[in-house]
Amino acid sequence: MSDDGCVFCKIVRGEMEAKVVRDEDGVLAFHDIDGRAPVHVLVIPKEHVSSLAEIGRLPDGVAKRLFEVAQEVAEEEGVAESGYAFRINNGPDAGQEVFHLHAHVMGGERVRMP
Repeated sequence: MSDDGCVFCKIVRGEMEAKVVRDEDGVLAFHDIDGRAPVHVLVIPKEHVSSLAEIGRLPDGVAKRLFEVAQEVAEEEGVAESGYAFRINNGPDAGQEVFHLHAHVMGGERVRMP
């Protein structure tokens, strides 16, 4: 299921451009256009779920694959050894701005958490 107005769904459908670093069955990873670290990649399920609260709606294996892709992206982007943040903002009070489940992979400098 997709949400026609969702910016991440538009990226998944190819209606909006993104600097993609991983595109595979069920999962897409791309650079954040408003990156807050030298490396700032978003890892999303291709199926629209609005938040972490709906993760159970994802097809089998996709939730696990989000974590695996995050690690692989960190390795490919050269931040796995020095360390990186893996963060999921869930809801407006946590800073979620796009209501399509996504994880931030951030590194390349000391990441400060608010």
